[in-house]
Amino acid sequence: MSVVSPDLLRRFDLVGPRYTSYPTADRFVEAFTSADYVQALEQRHAGAAAMNLPLSLYVHVPFCESLCYYCACNKIVTKHHERADAYLRYLSREVDLHVAHLGSGQAVSQLHLGGGTPTYLSDDELRGLMAMLRRSFNLAPGGEYAIEVDPRTVDAKRLAVLAELGFNRLSFGVQDFDLSVQKAVHRVQPAERVFALVEAARALGFESINVDLIYGLPKQTPESFDRTLELMAQLRPDRIALYAYAHLPERFKPQRRIVSAELPSGTAKIAMLSRSLAAFEAAGYVYIGMDHFSLPNDALAVAKRQGRLHRNFQGYSTQPDCDLIALGVSAIGRVGATYSQNAKSIDEYYDLLDQGRLPVVRGMALTRDDLLRRAVIMALMCQGELQFEAIELAFLIDFERYFATELEALSDLAAQGLILVNRSGIEVTALGWFFVRAVAMTFDRYLQADRNRSRFSKII
Repeated sequence: MSVVSPDLLRRFDLVGPRYTSYPTADRFVEAFTSADYVQALEQRHAGAAAMNLPLSLYVHVPFCESLCYYCACNKIVTKHHERADAYLRYLSREVDLHVAHLGSGQAVSQLHLGGGTPTYLSDDELRGLMAMLRRSFNLAPGGEYAIEVDPRTVDAKRLAVLAELGFNRLSFGVQDFDLSVQKAVHRVQPAERVFALVEAARALGFESINVDLIYGLPKQTPESFDRTLELMAQLRPDRIALYAYAHLPERFKPQRRIVSAELPSGTAKIAMLSRSLAAFEAAGYVYIGMDHFSLPNDALAVAKRQGRLHRNFQGYSTQPDCDLIALGVSAIGRVGATYSQNAKSIDEYYDLLDQGRLPVVRGMALTRDDLLRRAVIMALMCQGELQFEAIELAFLIDFERYFATELEALSDLAAQGLILVNRSGIEVTALGWFFVRAVAMTFDRYLQADRNRSRFSKII
């Protein structure tokens, strides 16, 4: 891991897309309807399925028992657990509609339950959900089956149920171990509880355990976050996701409960990031890219070494680039050359399913230029290099002519040692990996046309 100076971090303290897709979800339009999505599903059934290409599934569980003030996710905060029963019935209807267009028994190599809080569901509800998915799809042996876990909602016994249901990857939302920070964001969970859960998960044989951290939260200081980093080195999860908190109270109502005066300064945030990078390196973690770190023997680090990294709406993945079926309120999917998003409100989601329609309300069909630029951006984001000839052969273009403006714009990044550019391609340097979003942004045609980037998170 290269040493990243605070000065360089400050220079790139910019906002920009995360590129879990290209074009990004903010470009989706309502002109893309459920009818367009059905057409994409049927085209897959006629083509990709015949080639036995596996699917990826994402299931959104929106419910939470309590409100975390920093949260920007689509969620429903309620202690009325009976609401989950109705939601699961509608999820089953949505799955049935997919099966009608895809055919039953489609192979699945990746499943991710996100939220909200998936572990809001009871053990019996989770059993019912997984049984429903297995009836409709073929969850292949050796696949990645992950679930996001709020440590406050599980114990060792519940983790055993998750293992029994076939989950082999866990992601614990920790954010910070400091009690004053936890109180400021309304998410108190003792470090001892997290340590006990990780120990139990390892004993149960989970293949990979991820822990999420957030820097830039209220009452955090570089010194307090150092203590969290020390505990992380002791906890030693297989993967760490380190996110920068984006304070956007005008967009996300829960964030209005955060006291702005308690937020750390920009200088303090940069210090937290710089010290985090150094701490993870000292603890033996490999920097995967963006906000992902993993131990050297984790599948994510192995995939990076072997040039097999991929990227989807859940972030970096070891699975081949495959169609993603998104289930549940607000869920975003990808089928063929299309992206789609379900209704964001649960009432609209239910209403569309009551009408016998898939609940897609927006999305987009990608143009040839979109597909070309997606290939370029994903090569940079995942492999850290781009061979011009491969793109030229795939899309029948002259790379230097087609991207003349972009190649000229890269000169500043090259001068700062972030990339190497020659006649055959572009290579992201070890230092440049920390700023790979800035490299990718150069090829984003939508950003070139729209410089209003306030909708995005910071690129580091």
